[in-house]
Amino acid sequence: MSVTVDLPEDALRRIEAEAARRGVTIDDIIAELAARLPDEDPLEAFNGCGASGDAEPFDIHRARDDMASAKLTDHA
Repeated sequence: MSVTVDLPEDALRRIEAEAARRGVTIDDIIAELAARLPDEDPLEAFNGCGASGDAEPFDIHRARDDMASAKLTDHA
């Protein structure tokens, strides 16, 4: 398959240099880079993992204050 990619000159030089260093083609370097990409959206794995069932908006400042108060009470 052919693909045309417009790269910054610096990126192209680095890819060419790495290919020359390894004695492989630019296509090989790009295929290796592509193989390292995740197969799916990494955020997809997090969808719903923190669902608490609470429909109220989360207030991080209030939650931190509550945790700090609880910690002070526990250590008193």
